[in-house]
Amino acid sequence: MKSKKIVFVLGMALFSALFGITASMVQADVVQLTYSNFFPPTHFNHQLAESWGKEIETRTKGAVKFTYFPGGALLKGPEMFDGVIKGVSDIGMSLFAYTAGRFPSMEALDLPMGYPNGNTATMIANDFYKKYRPKELDGVKVLLLHAHGPGLLHAKKEINRLEDLKGLKIRCTGFSAKAAAALGGVPVAMGQGGAYEALQKGVVEATLTPIETLKGWKQAEVVKYTIECYSVGYTTAMYVIMNEKKWNALPKEVQKVFEDVSSAWIPKHGQGWDQADKEGREFTLSLGNKVIPLSDEQSKLWASKVAPVIDEYVGVLEGKGLPGKEYVQFIRDGIKKYGKK
Repeated sequence: MKSKKIVFVLGMALFSALFGITASMVQADVVQLTYSNFFPPTHFNHQLAESWGKEIETRTKGAVKFTYFPGGALLKGPEMFDGVIKGVSDIGMSLFAYTAGRFPSMEALDLPMGYPNGNTATMIANDFYKKYRPKELDGVKVLLLHAHGPGLLHAKKEINRLEDLKGLKIRCTGFSAKAAAALGGVPVAMGQGGAYEALQKGVVEATLTPIETLKGWKQAEVVKYTIECYSVGYTTAMYVIMNEKKWNALPKEVQKVFEDVSSAWIPKHGQGWDQADKEGREFTLSLGNKVIPLSDEQSKLWASKVAPVIDEYVGVLEGKGLPGKEYVQFIRDGIKKYGKK
């Protein structure tokens, strides 16, 4: 009998080694987790969320299972952070700009710094968090960050010069609202979910948003022009976070799987934003809409107009004892580093 027990134990050890399953994974009950985001089910970010979860399910051999709630079905974008803290959803994806003022350090990422593409913005966002670990994100487990490509101006009327923006009602969020005002427009705070109808009905006349929304959110159907104002291209940093208690309850080896998969999915999100921007451009052109590049003179003028927005941010943070100037320089260095790739 004793020899049979030894053989059985050795057999189980060999099974675990062969299939990469630790004893705790085999013995533990399946962990059921909910994952919420505000993107529609067809959006690539939701699709990446699902593939992220499936990869974790695969690597944990089914020890973790996810149920997804896209399109704000469980939590709307502005409710996401608190909803995850309270356990309404175990995991959530949303953006910092939906709760302006709550994340003063992370807001540096949303400044109109002239981001060239989404991959650059995404890599900078993750580098920024890893370096500074802002206390404002205490209370949740940050799994990964990502950020869209340059926010550009899309309008119902043709715009070639700064003067054309005077009095223009522009849908925006976060710091893009300040940029819109600095450029002479009238900012109208609004999430993406309401942008299509607002443009369609004339509640707003333009929107500051990455070009991917022209296809991903069908907004090309309700605008006629895209203005390539890359010199003031902003981004919107987004988070994927997990309820801290749920995170702490996971076995260490499962936590490692989460971290490994999240790290691998960072460039997938960055590249996804760039591919989505390409598709958004193609889609709007296919509808007969026009893409208008700004002249060098106008690009410099627009950049000079939004510079005070950046300066104001630095001053406010320095007044709070936070290194606002260092944050801005870190981002500028990141644009030089990743923008060349």
